[in-house]
Amino acid sequence: MGGISNRMKEIKRRRHRRQAMAKFQARLPKATTSEKQLIAEKIRKMTPGCEDLVIRLGLEEGKA
Repeated sequence: MGGISNRMKEIKRRRHRRQAMAKFQARLPKATTSEKQLIAEKIRKMTPGCEDLVIRLGLEEGKA
């Protein structure tokens, strides 16, 4: 009857998202335009509130 609860799954997802976003933000200052587009795509796939994050990070011009 074991297993992981839905709450714990969501907490795990949030932690992973937070770590990934930290890596993306660290990489952004030196990223080229194409790398910024890739980062924006990954953020859109990973995060529910993606458009706000993309705009806040200054990646909205990569949207096509």
